[in-house]
Amino acid sequence: MQDRGYLNQCTDLDNLNKICEKKSISGYIGFDCTASSLHVGSLLQIMILKLMQKHGHQPIILLGGGTTLIGDPSGKDSTRKIISQNEINKNIRSIKKVFNKILDTKNKKTLPIFVNNANWLTKLNYIQFLRDIGSHFTINKMLTFDSVKLRLEREQSLSYMEFNYMILQAYDFYQLFKNNKCILQIGGSDQWGNIINGVDLIRRMIKKEAYGLTSPLITLASGSKMGKTEKGAIWLNENQLSSYDYWQFWRNTDDRDVQRFLNYFTEIDLKEINEICNKEKNINKLKILLANEATRILHGEKAAKMAEQTAKDTFEKGIIGSNLPTIKINSREIKKGLSFLDFIAYNKILSSKSEARRAIANKGFKIDGLVINDEKKILKLQDFKNNILKLSYGKKKHYLVKII
Repeated sequence: MQDRGYLNQCTDLDNLNKICEKKSISGYIGFDCTASSLHVGSLLQIMILKLMQKHGHQPIILLGGGTTLIGDPSGKDSTRKIISQNEINKNIRSIKKVFNKILDTKNKKTLPIFVNNANWLTKLNYIQFLRDIGSHFTINKMLTFDSVKLRLEREQSLSYMEFNYMILQAYDFYQLFKNNKCILQIGGSDQWGNIINGVDLIRRMIKKEAYGLTSPLITLASGSKMGKTEKGAIWLNENQLSSYDYWQFWRNTDDRDVQRFLNYFTEIDLKEINEICNKEKNINKLKILLANEATRILHGEKAAKMAEQTAKDTFEKGIIGSNLPTIKINSREIKKGLSFLDFIAYNKILSSKSEARRAIANKGFKIDGLVINDEKKILKLQDFKNNILKLSYGKKKHYLVKII
């Protein structure tokens, strides 16, 4: 973990190291279930679970069916939108698919264990919980944690519901320690305070030692947050982002981030990464290697090769790659005539019509290689060849538009 850059802080690294050298352990990471897919900002955590498996340890994935009902205040400026239990359960089923694709589900010794904290949190007796668990927490200490302190310093409201989140997360660790022999909690560096609370609670309740470990929060060389683009989050579920678009995200990595991301998001041996990066002077070849490896881990070898071939066909040969993201239009709409601006905004190619107008003024859109100059353009049947056209936005965004 240290060599790959996965390690930020640990409550007792020396002791944890000694235990891991002697026997296999269980460690867990908790994931919010506020959406039907995780995005690439969660990928480092999943790669850590994958690394655990590789070294014979068992990952526990805690899907926060209970805590998502409240919402983690860490790093947030306002209270999360409250969503229903049914929606959370639906999100959990969808999110599980990504873990089953990335993690090893064949080795029984390291088989990932899925737990839902709704199983214990929704059954708590409030008075008993305050007596047994709440008595181990002081407001003084809770006010020192960043998730609380930063909101209060900015004079942004923090509900009593959110304030309780850190106690519930500590209780999760206690439950997993007691019932699953889980001695380690892992999270992003913004979770450090919450993790320490869990370690302390286990020590106070059952006089046993547990461990906490955090990974660094990733920012790009440009200073922006990992996984955010002009079109929104880079989702891990294929029904929300195609394997081609996922491949393109990695292909478009900033030159300064390439070697770091090869360490983080591929399984290539570190010595080999250093050798390749020292030898290969063409940064674009390194980006293609990164895109292929990252896509293979999530979507499989075949999808990675198809995405690379589609990119070659589209950018180098100028032909329509069959694996490009596809937008379907009803034939009735085209017969009536469809406003190009409406089409762009509705399909979220850009966030608004005004943004689309600016792109047209800057000659940013092309249909089958021809620049769109008129913001009042209407898409008609004659724009399509065999019911297909290729829409390009800038040099890197390409779509197939099909009449159905």
